[in-house]
Amino acid sequence: MRGSTNWTTTDNLAQQVEKLWERGAILSSFVTDSSIFPLRMALKAPSAADLRDRFGDVRAWVQEIRSAPCCRVILREFRHRVQGANFLPDEIWIDSAEDALRLVDKQKDASRFQSILDATRQREPLLLDWLAQYPLRALAFAAEWKRFLEIAAWMRSNPVPTRYLRQVDIPGVHSKFIEGNCGILSELFDILLPPGAIDFTATGAGQFVKRYGFLGKPLRIRFRVLDPSLKVLPNAPNPDFSLDAKSFASLAPGVSRVFITENEVNYLAFPQAESSMVLFGAGYGFEMLRNIEWLSKCSVHYWGDIDTHGFAILDQLRSLLGDAQSLLMDQDTLFEFQPLWGREEKQATRHLSRLTIAEQALYDALRNNSIQENLRLEQERIGYRWVERAIWTLS
Repeated sequence: MRGSTNWTTTDNLAQQVEKLWERGAILSSFVTDSSIFPLRMALKAPSAADLRDRFGDVRAWVQEIRSAPCCRVILREFRHRVQGANFLPDEIWIDSAEDALRLVDKQKDASRFQSILDATRQREPLLLDWLAQYPLRALAFAAEWKRFLEIAAWMRSNPVPTRYLRQVDIPGVHSKFIEGNCGILSELFDILLPPGAIDFTATGAGQFVKRYGFLGKPLRIRFRVLDPSLKVLPNAPNPDFSLDAKSFASLAPGVSRVFITENEVNYLAFPQAESSMVLFGAGYGFEMLRNIEWLSKCSVHYWGDIDTHGFAILDQLRSLLGDAQSLLMDQDTLFEFQPLWGREEKQATRHLSRLTIAEQALYDALRNNSIQENLRLEQERIGYRWVERAIWTLS
């Protein structure tokens, strides 16, 4: 056709069906048995002026549309004073899902989805509503779907399994497969399991094990005793321990002060200190320190980076250990090592309610960029003598 038009083309018709496919509407109708077909397609036809001025183009357009595959075209008579009576497409219909699938070449995908649907109806009908809502997600997992159903059936029979994933014994399924697909399995489990079998406080892929009652790897706490006179392990002058949280809580280490540092080298090189211990920090993960009776009786000192996240971690630690003190996270330390300042890529800006007046002032200066934009002083850049002096001052 000469020149450009905005008349509907056969490609436009295929695009309309493609959008239906991408929305999942066609496959969803397989689940609900509420077909969206016959479906009238959007049609932009030539105007009377087009018929007058571009009769040859209009005739070619009519021929193209009438030959559109998988479509039913309804014509209406159009009388023009110059061109006389002509029949133009007035409505275009796709009468069935089969026609729509042929138009966009999705028959194989639809067949795979039908297999998913049949298996789900037979094994886990409670998941049919999910299939209707997310048919394309299910289709993306077509090769794995039968294994998902096997896992779902096992889970219904073993709610809150209290065993490791490695101990789940399902033919053709291994723990790595479950771990690699925990996102979609979570969606299925949430539908199939009774509320009492789900820990709704555990969210995200990293909490899959806890959410559904599997046994997880024990949290481990790494620590060193800083007082040589405390012989925790005979014939080991400077041992580096790592214990699960339960074992750590049962210790009687005989210390009165505990330091927490976020940098491993700082942890390993931490100065000796009387009646003291140092823990290798856990970023924002201090939950394992909750309710440790002997620790609650110690003076706790947290040494983090002087940046917004350092103060945010300190604030979180105080939600568990309210008397925890900061170490080397003050304005004097910051300006003493000004030549070694760095940049914090993404700042924490939320309100922190557990900081002291001085800590709050420095945190506000950092998050408001009133000293320098995205300012950060990493703890390992602080001179060792400065660290030793701070530790000795506490003794």
